[in-house]
Amino acid sequence: MTLTGNARHRHRRAQTADGAAGNERLTAMTGAVLLVLFAAEGVTILRLHALLTVHFFLGMLLLGPVALKIASTGYRFVRYYTGSAPYVRRGPPAWPMRLLGPLVMATSVGVLGTGVMLAVVGRGNGQWLFLHKATFVLWFGVMTIHVLMYAPRLPRLLAGGPAAGRLAATLAGRGTRWLLLAVALAGGLVIAVATLHLAAPWRAA
Repeated sequence: MTLTGNARHRHRRAQTADGAAGNERLTAMTGAVLLVLFAAEGVTILRLHALLTVHFFLGMLLLGPVALKIASTGYRFVRYYTGSAPYVRRGPPAWPMRLLGPLVMATSVGVLGTGVMLAVVGRGNGQWLFLHKATFVLWFGVMTIHVLMYAPRLPRLLAGGPAAGRLAATLAGRGTRWLLLAVALAGGLVIAVATLHLAAPWRAA
């Protein structure tokens, strides 16, 4: 069946609108996964010496989903400020979230990046250990506020929100979103397995 010019235009607009909603759901899905992984990482801190290998493994695993979360939020930022109509219609996050967002990304990159450096340089580098601990304190404070602000909205965002009443809007892009999340987790898993041996010098302490 051939679509008319107007029908094709409406179809393209619907797909673009679904893309804006899909981006929001992808961000929420990734955020939910990160919430679980960061909580598990936090548990290892309570018995760090005994769970040091798990701490290393989870820290490296987190690299993939964190990269995806930064990509999805950055994509929304770019589309909004370049005037993409569906993203403009959805509007920006509330101003506290806009202020907090860059801090969440910066501290997440900071705590994971310093962790990677500790794994690479090994023991005996007090500077990276200090930076890792300092960025963790900053990250924990910022992330606590972030979770308290977003957690009540997470079930609605994961479900697609009231705008997803049509089946097509709900299902649009679902396979792609799950694929992206699976690729991010798989990438983190590959890094975690490949670098697990770097935990050995720290276990020997």
